[in-house]
Amino acid sequence: MKRYYAIAILVFMSITGLSQSPRMDYSEAFKLIEVWLDAQRDYERLPALTAAVVHDQEVLWAGAFGLANAEDSVKAEPSTIFSICSISKLFTSVAIMKLYDEGKLRLDDEIGDLLPWYDLKQKYPESGPITVRSLLTHSSGLPREADIPYWTAPDFRFPSRDQVKAALGNQETLYPSSTIFQYSNLGMSLLGEVVEQVSGMPYDEYMERNILGPLGLNETGTSLPEACHGTRMAVGYSAVNRNLERKEVNFFQANAIKPAAGFSSTVLDLAKFASWQFRLMDTTSEEVLKPSTLKYMHNVHWTDPDWNITWGLGFVVTRGEDGNTWIGHGGECPGYRTLLQLCPKTKLAISIMINANNTNPDKYAGAINAILAGAVATTPRDSGIPGKKNADLQDYVGYYSDQPATSELYISTWGGDLILLTLPNDDPAGSMVLYRQVGKDTFRRVGNDGELRETLVFERDTDGRVFRYKTFENYVIRISRKQA
Repeated sequence: MKRYYAIAILVFMSITGLSQSPRMDYSEAFKLIEVWLDAQRDYERLPALTAAVVHDQEVLWAGAFGLANAEDSVKAEPSTIFSICSISKLFTSVAIMKLYDEGKLRLDDEIGDLLPWYDLKQKYPESGPITVRSLLTHSSGLPREADIPYWTAPDFRFPSRDQVKAALGNQETLYPSSTIFQYSNLGMSLLGEVVEQVSGMPYDEYMERNILGPLGLNETGTSLPEACHGTRMAVGYSAVNRNLERKEVNFFQANAIKPAAGFSSTVLDLAKFASWQFRLMDTTSEEVLKPSTLKYMHNVHWTDPDWNITWGLGFVVTRGEDGNTWIGHGGECPGYRTLLQLCPKTKLAISIMINANNTNPDKYAGAINAILAGAVATTPRDSGIPGKKNADLQDYVGYYSDQPATSELYISTWGGDLILLTLPNDDPAGSMVLYRQVGKDTFRRVGNDGELRETLVFERDTDGRVFRYKTFENYVIRISRKQA
């Protein structure tokens, strides 16, 4: 089940043409994206998936597929609220850097100076100081978690601030500071305490008044909205068990861990968050942060000794195969997986939300970008058949069955040609097969060298409707989506 909205990525693909070709029609690409995501959701047994594609200040496309609440058959919408898990860290990082802009703290301030009650043991006498910067880059050497089993099912008992403080003295550093990358929810939670201590304002209030409110993120909060859990907020589900079922996960609040993993939002609000960053890159005017401060956050501030991990101030920073820098953050918590990635150079961003564990939002983001990259290189082409219009290609568009060999096939238009895509498919852009019309209901596959290969011939029933096609002397039958 899906809802699709046309309203107007980790991307290791270049789709810079989106900004260079404003008159390009991407409707075919987005139609294919919705067909692919709809199929993947079914075959991977995802309860719901929502996504948005952003270019600068415009949401190019947003879609929602499946059920926010399977038990009550509540359909997902782009406005459906999810736990965004570790994407929460980006908002805490922005808050820290706002205090930095205001001269209320320095990146090299030691955590023990900012939080008088901090008493985690330093195991390594030779260690450098544990600073705000090292916490933002996950290079502080702190443990990953507070000394409380809050990720344990089924109740996920996240601690209060007093519990985190009381347990802190039982812990010690894992590494000397600024030597090894160690992802730390504890470290980011302590930065939330820094926000409260330095600002003199409760963390939730500070975030609403200084970050979320000014950015117009009306559907983003520092906690999960329990009152609308199962309606406007998606229910979370587990990984697939051996019975191929996903079980409902108990509702939780991250409590003292909220600066690291407790926020809620929608793909559309994360699109606004991305657009704010793109906007700030092109101005000298301050909007929550100074433009120079945001750019500073996007720079690499930590590279692990293995050279495989690079981190900005709160942001994951990677370099794609296109040579561009991509920044953002992913998230996973009980019942949810999320992703926000954006490219400062091309001003392209994508947000993904899934209400189930053991899923891979990076795969969906990468595939969306790859499909769009192909669309950039595709220009509409007139049919070479006299009297034949491109609109007539719609006769062939739809689902087909080649069972038992494949689960299903989908044929769509693509710049004046047809493409055939096998579903499900982890690499839709790389697996698309292009066919060019050469006669009435007759097409030939376009090889990688541009030469025309084997023939595909569609056949019609007595009412003139396409009901199957023939290739390699065998038939593939047209079906409805419900038959797939």
